[in-house]
Amino acid sequence: MRTNMRAATFIALAFFSFGAAANALQAPPKVLWTKDLKVLSPLSISPNGDLTFIGSDTKVHRTDTTGKDKWTFATGDMGRAQPLLMPDGGVLGASYDDTVYSLAANGSLKWKLKLDGDIYATPALRTDGSVIVATAGGTVYALSPEGKTLWTYKVGAPVFSSPAIGSDGSIYFGAQNNNMHALSPDGKLKWTFAAKSLVFSSPALDKDGNIYFGSSDRHIYSLSKDGMLRWDKTTRLFVNASPIVTETNLVVVGSYDGNVYAINTTGEDEWIYKAGAGIAAAAAELSDGTIIVGDLNGTLHAIDKKGEALWTLNTGRKIDTTVSVSDAGMLYYSNDGGSLSAIEKLRPLAVGPWTIFRGVPAGWGRSLQPAELAALSKARQAAATAVLAQTPAPKPTTPTPPQAGSGTTPPTASQPTPTQPKPSQPTPTTPAPSASTPEQYAAAAASAVRVQDSLIYLPLTTGSSALGWNIKTLTPRSATLSSGIKVGAVPVVYFNRTPYVALASLSKLPDTAAQLLPTGVKFTRSGKSVTFPLNVAALLPFGPQTEFTAQRN
Repeated sequence: MRTNMRAATFIALAFFSFGAAANALQAPPKVLWTKDLKVLSPLSISPNGDLTFIGSDTKVHRTDTTGKDKWTFATGDMGRAQPLLMPDGGVLGASYDDTVYSLAANGSLKWKLKLDGDIYATPALRTDGSVIVATAGGTVYALSPEGKTLWTYKVGAPVFSSPAIGSDGSIYFGAQNNNMHALSPDGKLKWTFAAKSLVFSSPALDKDGNIYFGSSDRHIYSLSKDGMLRWDKTTRLFVNASPIVTETNLVVVGSYDGNVYAINTTGEDEWIYKAGAGIAAAAAELSDGTIIVGDLNGTLHAIDKKGEALWTLNTGRKIDTTVSVSDAGMLYYSNDGGSLSAIEKLRPLAVGPWTIFRGVPAGWGRSLQPAELAALSKARQAAATAVLAQTPAPKPTTPTPPQAGSGTTPPTASQPTPTQPKPSQPTPTTPAPSASTPEQYAAAAASAVRVQDSLIYLPLTTGSSALGWNIKTLTPRSATLSSGIKVGAVPVVYFNRTPYVALASLSKLPDTAAQLLPTGVKFTRSGKSVTFPLNVAALLPFGPQTEFTAQRN
């Protein structure tokens, strides 16, 4: 029997396991189909089951439930923002060409508007049909249903955090100035809350209007709607994933430390699930309380109400966007590379405050009104109560010590005293958290490696921290790093709204040298060395030495 214990030492659970052995896993559900659809954005689902997404082919796609295109619309660039499904069946899409596109239900263009920067963040739909759009140029726009600018707010820093709208119309979003912001419905600043590092995570709201988000400072935060700190929790690595709030008032979010954290909305710790690989995607809650989330190693995890694994599905490619679930219980997930897969005969989404990224499968990003919640309950009732095929019970096994993927119960501790944050802007320097070693940062960076144009890229935060550099400023195309009196600049690129830096660029920083070893890439700086455990030959099979030869020139 699991004891519900409290913990301020929540982080200790990332290192130790407690309690009884984990249950035997069920067999994973059968994948109905997988298709290469070049999916790049999170998937939006219409009430009739149609799918809408933005692809790496720079098109907005609408397909039927089998992935067959009904129509496509060509934009000026690819995009990662989830398309908004409008009440009239239309679509609002945004892409890296700085442009917002409003499309009719048949895919024809209604209007488009060019803004001041790339649009990584998913827009939010207000109850009057207007939308809130935030850009990497550092501006938040309110646009009318006809595409007219109602007002703008200058943030002064790129915004990759998708805005969330409260029941009173307040607008919440994070930015690269380390702050969570709150605007009034007419675009006036209400307050800011200073985290200790960058905020990529998109806020989620509970039924009382409280705000939840993560930060690169390795914390999960809860704020009241007037900007007061309610509680915060520490993780081992940065939290870029966006939280959800379940039907039973649990805040669930993954971290790059490979754990999924569940905390009730009053700040008491419930469980930690060890996924074993970094998590960048938001989770989703099904109507039976199951949590579904993918990790960067490409495993899809189903977690029960106790924080224990129900089943896992190895998909073979990293998952960095949220799953999507139709009202009929069809679950969709996409992998790095753009393939889309479907699993049928699962439960639909739970009806709660914020049970999936952006709150609903249509991507609206706002608190729902009572009538809207009632309509969702009715639409999902059949799938939520259907008799599903039962997985045969596993044979009894001898208990063994808990393993990765088992739920763990936190020890007892007190809750922090809420404090009122100052609304002033923080200093831009973001020191690397002291709790992790350079080797841990290097391992975390290597686990999220990307390759593009024959260059190896690592996440900027962990890659620079491994070498002792702090992020001083960050723009859509570059970052300034500092270490003591030393300052260096590196170009950056973005994958899933996360800034990455090339290994070649890191090697050109002051007092830094790189060496290719059989075990990885060794960096030496100011007499200290750290090795990124990378299989360069596998990552660059046609010329592994090219990048590092260029570094020495």
